[in-house]
Amino acid sequence: MSKALYRKYRPKSLDEVIGQEQITNILKKSIEQNKISHAYLFIGPRGTGKTSVARIFAHQINNFNYDIEDEYVDIIEIDGASNRGIDNIRELRERANIAPTAGKYKIYIIDEVHMLTKEAFNALLKTLEEPPSHVIFIMATTDAYKVPVTITSRAQTYNFKLADSDTMFSFLKNISGKEKINIADDALKIIVKQGGGSFRDSLSLLDQISTISADEITKEVVISAMGLPEDEEINNLINSYIEKDANKIISTLKNLFSNGTKPETIAEEILKLIIEDPKPELIPLLEKLPDIKAPFAEAKILIALIENNYQNIKPVNNGFVKKEEETPREVKEVREAKEIEEIKKDESARNEQKVFDWKSFLEKVKDLNDAVYSQLKSCDFEVSNGVLEIYPKKKISKTILSRDNNKKILVDASGWSKIKICEVGDGVHGEKDELISKMSAIMGGEVKNDGGENPF
Repeated sequence: MSKALYRKYRPKSLDEVIGQEQITNILKKSIEQNKISHAYLFIGPRGTGKTSVARIFAHQINNFNYDIEDEYVDIIEIDGASNRGIDNIRELRERANIAPTAGKYKIYIIDEVHMLTKEAFNALLKTLEEPPSHVIFIMATTDAYKVPVTITSRAQTYNFKLADSDTMFSFLKNISGKEKINIADDALKIIVKQGGGSFRDSLSLLDQISTISADEITKEVVISAMGLPEDEEINNLINSYIEKDANKIISTLKNLFSNGTKPETIAEEILKLIIEDPKPELIPLLEKLPDIKAPFAEAKILIALIENNYQNIKPVNNGFVKKEEETPREVKEVREAKEIEEIKKDESARNEQKVFDWKSFLEKVKDLNDAVYSQLKSCDFEVSNGVLEIYPKKKISKTILSRDNNKKILVDASGWSKIKICEVGDGVHGEKDELISKMSAIMGGEVKNDGGENPF
């Protein structure tokens, strides 16, 4: 059985690593100068080479020959998802004290380190604080924000990036030649786009497509094999959304579904085009489309795309009345009264906002306590109904500011008796962060179809 391409062409030295030169050059110099840290943290999307570089680096530090299939007793790989408990880390700590057998260092590679429990992280921290001189930790993660700052602050951190289109195209073109895969350039570009900058994903797609035909693999063959919609159909959906043409959206979706295109794939393709060429009228889709998944994925994408048609309709009593249509006099009077009331509330809120001097407040806090000031200065605030609402951007800021003694400092400095430390993620800034997370998940995550009902 032949090896999968992503395994066959996995790099075996730091010089063979493609697209991460900003990292590999530093690591090579650290080996040459014998300046090795006791802990490293590799951060980045899946398929960017974090684990491969960790293995290569571990072997080169110990002067071991590297082959993907080899095993050395002094290089221990741990899957953070499967060994996430405190007992696993305690066992690791005990074994870490034992001197290496063949190499200069005993090296632990912990993949998906963010999966460790809080208790396991605390146990690991004790070893990182006072590590044996012969032990090195190389940790890798796709979700750096889940790794405690106490861990990251004790490790050299390196950020792996997704490959750009040109780099990936050249890489796949070279391998296609070596493997005698007859594939057209425009077909290869589709694989590059679908791979999303991940070397592993892109090679897996090329491997999958290579078995389709002995003749030249064309763009049309790739689109059909991968169940992708034509660019023209996606552009039709986007234009129909902008034009609020529900009938055209429905007919286009029908055609796509009948050809076997999954709603998750449609959503992902629309998101990619929006991110490449953002238009203000398409921004609402950035929030809705990442949620397109089973069950009822087909219905969800239909609602997301045609909802734009009904934004000019608002409920009145038990029915719906278009804003531009003439409405009964009594309905107008009620609506106008509500609008006046809202205007008064907004004006009152603006006046409260003007009354509170945030800059002066920060200066007073700084005089009272530097630590509280350092957490407070990056926060946002809002005054609402006599309450000073403070919006931290980090969980640690929320924790520190919420302590009773620190909250008293805020009360003393502001002169306000009512102060609320809001949860991280509340308010406009939180919504923005959540939206960015969803975009990141779509572009870097794996979309799977678990079924769903077709509303057509």
